[in-house]
Amino acid sequence: MSEKVPVYDNHIHMSPSGRNVDALKEYESLGGTGLTLVTLPYKEVRISRGEDFARSFEITYSLAAKAREATNLEINIAVGPYPVLIIPLAEAYGLDKAEEMLIKGMEDAARDVAEGKAVALGEIGRPHFPVSQEIWDASNRVLLRGMELAKENDCPVIIHCESEEDTDRSLAELADRAGLDRGLVVKHSSPPLVTDEETYGVMPSIPASKTNVKTAIGKGTDRFMIETDYIDDPEKPGAIMSVTTVPKKVSAWLANGQVPVESIHRICGDIPDSLYKR
Repeated sequence: MSEKVPVYDNHIHMSPSGRNVDALKEYESLGGTGLTLVTLPYKEVRISRGEDFARSFEITYSLAAKAREATNLEINIAVGPYPVLIIPLAEAYGLDKAEEMLIKGMEDAARDVAEGKAVALGEIGRPHFPVSQEIWDASNRVLLRGMELAKENDCPVIIHCESEEDTDRSLAELADRAGLDRGLVVKHSSPPLVTDEETYGVMPSIPASKTNVKTAIGKGTDRFMIETDYIDDPEKPGAIMSVTTVPKKVSAWLANGQVPVESIHRICGDIPDSLYKR
């Protein structure tokens, strides 16, 4: 694959118990040039107070440092309190305390962005499945606080949430309340909703499947990113998508012309550059 063509996966995880650096070496060997490394709720860290989220972030930074030492990949880091954790935390400590803990995690993540340790808040948001109204409302309050902090730091937010017909509109309205540019709201695991009418200004990051990209490109726009959500779980090696998916897809696009090279540069170069190099 030509070195001049960027190959960017917008959502990859590394785990201390997974392949971590070896997985990214394989990604690079197939042509990968950059990625967004997103923190996980690591099993090595038990969240029992808000300050514990920062311990998870430190694991992400450590893994990123090892990967930067072993590869030439551009690694953009996103940290934040994983939104689904509000459910077990509410069960253990009560909803008010759980909300307080996630906001503390959000504030510590924003501090790290301000200090240059990370470039985005993520993945943050709300559960991607039906929950009680109380959990939903609390999740939106935490998310709004995250967007306010992103506004203060001029950084993107990577959103984990449901994917319904009105989801992007809802995210756009929250961004407006926070004063955050809608274009800095990145919808992780987005359906191929990519037109202005479909996104309401939110930036879609779509799973890098053949069908998704064909549908997205077929709408006459290349305003989106692609991702695998590689989870680096040795017990589930085939879960979500392989770490090799994006370089293989880009290589195929170059060979068959399914995606114009100019669009590849935009999807894998211009858009992530504009988001993460602020």
